[in-house]
Amino acid sequence: MNPGIFTYLSSGLFLGWSLGANDAANIFGTAVGTRMVRFATAALIASIFVILGAVISGAGASHTLGKLGAINTQPGAFMAALAAALSVYLMTERGLPVSTSQAIVGGIIGWNIFMGQPTDPGIVSKFAFAWVASPVMAGIMSAVLFALARVLLRRVKIHLLRLDHYTRWGLILVGAFGAYSLGANNIANVMGVFLNVSPFRDLQLGPVTLSSAQQLFLLGGMAIAVGIYTYSERVMMTVGQDIVRLTPVAALVVVLAQSLVLFLFASQSLAAWLAAHHLPHLPLVPVSSSQAVVGAVIGLGLITPGERIRWDIVRNISIGWLLTPTVAALISVVGMFVLQNVFNLPVRP
Repeated sequence: MNPGIFTYLSSGLFLGWSLGANDAANIFGTAVGTRMVRFATAALIASIFVILGAVISGAGASHTLGKLGAINTQPGAFMAALAAALSVYLMTERGLPVSTSQAIVGGIIGWNIFMGQPTDPGIVSKFAFAWVASPVMAGIMSAVLFALARVLLRRVKIHLLRLDHYTRWGLILVGAFGAYSLGANNIANVMGVFLNVSPFRDLQLGPVTLSSAQQLFLLGGMAIAVGIYTYSERVMMTVGQDIVRLTPVAALVVVLAQSLVLFLFASQSLAAWLAAHHLPHLPLVPVSSSQAVVGAVIGLGLITPGERIRWDIVRNISIGWLLTPTVAALISVVGMFVLQNVFNLPVRP
């Protein structure tokens, strides 16, 4: 294997770091923001389970991303991922929980523009649907779950200290599920553009076989974990404190709602079961944990009397969501031109 491949993969690893710093942290943002779980504990649990989700269940959303634009040169894949990573980094610097899903889509569309090939509107519509549906679904789920939790807590008298104990463990368990779902869904953002140019061969480790794709996903998952540890605390506080104040129970509901949304958009087995029974199913596309958790927090704010949603924060986050794919596409087009004409790297096959 050519050692230089890691130079090309570096942009994907940078994007993984950016995802960990921005999107992945949101699975524990509300827990850390309410002081129920320490940041160090949240980072450790999130890192372990995001890697497991990426390696075990990361293939589903990657296939749809590949249909958006099949990048078949290593320099092209490098620049698409770098454009996405840079756009996410710029938003992260402003403390905005933006979408790496939108960023990588923008990077791939930039490649399509540079290559002069059309972008399938049907595939784009799947992503657009997911970007709108995921925060709406999370908002509805969080509102319903919180209403059910309030009814349950009124009927079942639990001592405040015991409730605090149960909630803390609930946040940890649901956070682990959320991290797994995030790895399964969002690893496509990090390494999906490299699947067609992967340098790895299947690796046999005793009874376990790691495919070429799984080895890419393992590297990407490790990069996400590094991002969680090194740069995610600021975005956690934006989500966990700035939009609306959350009680510990509300924080648990938010984590569960956004985890379920990520799982629904990543589960191949669930989609196959629904299709086999001629039932509609959600597209398997990478969606943003940031969008889901923001939607869940707003859903709670809307049904909680006396709470005021910080719409100025929501507005700034929404602007970040709109800017991210546009900026990524522009960086991608310019970067492809520079690689092709300045560095003489074969962006085109």
